Amino acid sequence: MKLNVSTRRKLIIGGATLLLTATPSFALFGIGDIVFDPTSYGSLVSQLTTLQTQYNMLKNNITHFSVKQQWQTALHALENVNVANMFGETAGMSIALNTNSPSASSTAWKAATIAMNGSAPTYLATQSLGNARTSQLALIETSDAVSPDCLTAVGQYRNDRSNNIRANNSLLSQQFDGSDSTNSEVEQLNLLNAAEAQKAAEMQSQGTLQACLASQMTLANMERRNAHVEDLNAVVFVQQERAANDTSAAKEGSTWDTYLP
Repeated sequence: MKLNVSTRRKLIIGGATLLLTATPSFALFGIGDIVFDPTSYGSLVSQLTTLQTQYNMLKNNITHFSVKQQWQTALHALENVNVANMFGETAGMSIALNTNSPSASSTAWKAATIAMNGSAPTYLATQSLGNARTSQLALIETSDAVSPDCLTAVGQYRNDRSNNIRANNSLLSQQFDGSDSTNSEVEQLNLLNAAEAQKAAEMQSQGTLQACLASQMTLANMERRNAHVEDLNAVVFVQQERAANDTSAAKEGSTWDTYLP
């Protein structure tokens, strides 16, 4: 059958149009209406892979493990201090070291330290600031203020630690529990928050003790400094006496009268 030019041109244009609009699909088993699309299949496989990854991640988040005892450590409560009190010299000391009692700390400190002579204020009033006697008084007054406070801090720490032992043990038990109720993601996050809160409270309590230690170190440094200054002043005084008084054997009389007291 011969095709005229017009018909041939129409067939060529129609074929070109079909080629331009064709998709990467092809018939299966010779049946024209069943089509396989490789592009759509690849997209579906990618989506299924993503879903599988998300599923595995969620599964791991809710799946618990029970072998936790390898990390468990012991938590010990501080034992109470029992200070001997034979004649009342440590009255209140045991209470001060074991409880939060400022009054017991003050009583214990006064009972355990040397009382100042009642005539001392009259004598000290005649002393100038900066000499050995007023410096000793400053050390005593500072120690009387800081030391009872440190006794209270120690007692408060012991008392709080004893009160907190139940909460600490409860948190520790739940952290090492292997059941489903304590191994959900939300529960584990709550346990982490509780542990951080307990850590903050412990750090604050220990901060009070560290402040006490710093205060005691200040008192120790003050005492050592005063001792060194007194020793240095004594050396200077000796040199001044030797320069002002003849220490030769011929002048022994005046030397014994005017030398060091």
